[in-house]
Amino acid sequence: MFLKERHDKIIELINSEGRVTVTDLAELFSVTDDCIRKDLKQLDAQGKLQRVYGGAVSVASAPERNITKRLTANTAAKRAIAEKAYALIHDDDTVFLDVSTTTLAIAELLAAGTKQCTVISNMMEIMRTLAINPLVSAVCTGGAVSRDLDGFVGSATLKMVGSMRFDRSFIGALAVDLEDGSVLTYNIDDGSVKELVIRNSSNTYLVADTSKLSSSGTYRFANIGDFNSIIMESFTDKARKAVARLGSTCL
Repeated sequence: MFLKERHDKIIELINSEGRVTVTDLAELFSVTDDCIRKDLKQLDAQGKLQRVYGGAVSVASAPERNITKRLTANTAAKRAIAEKAYALIHDDDTVFLDVSTTTLAIAELLAAGTKQCTVISNMMEIMRTLAINPLVSAVCTGGAVSRDLDGFVGSATLKMVGSMRFDRSFIGALAVDLEDGSVLTYNIDDGSVKELVIRNSSNTYLVADTSKLSSSGTYRFANIGDFNSIIMESFTDKARKAVARLGSTCL
């Protein structure tokens, strides 16, 4: 089979099924995994698909950018992640929760809990959630409002974040690539806040459900090795090995 024929067949499969894997394609075309990875890289560059960990997805499968439209997605997974994250927070900690529906789930546990801590966030819904609990000192960064993010970004946000230090930060992501270690969002302003928070944190955790492994983003704000641990609802053995190879641990 010629290269173009193989590429056409890959596009046909991905448009009909929404997702393909490197392993399945290599077996189907009787070629090596590396050969398929090169095919997917070329097709991604042409805008015909989006590469993700272990394969590729249709460009129509791009993640929802408006955060309020993601609130009802994967709620059980986010709750499981939030419970793991909540267990890491100690009394008197200064915690940063960035703009993310998963960090919002952590805020919900803090709002209902008995831990005394200070929480800084640039997400408006997190502030509203924490306001009911007098044990939690909720501090808003302020800044320019982003309606898509339901939060604050920009120079004023960065100025406040830059002057603070955090015992723990919990950072969400739009996509996580376990091949090259990229952690991505789509908004450079959102990504700039995340980068600075990571730099100013003693302990940083990436919180992302497993759907993020088959998603994509446009702005790389961190590498997996920048985080103390990755918190997901579950991990396959393959994912655990990939995270270890990339310099982090799984929780």
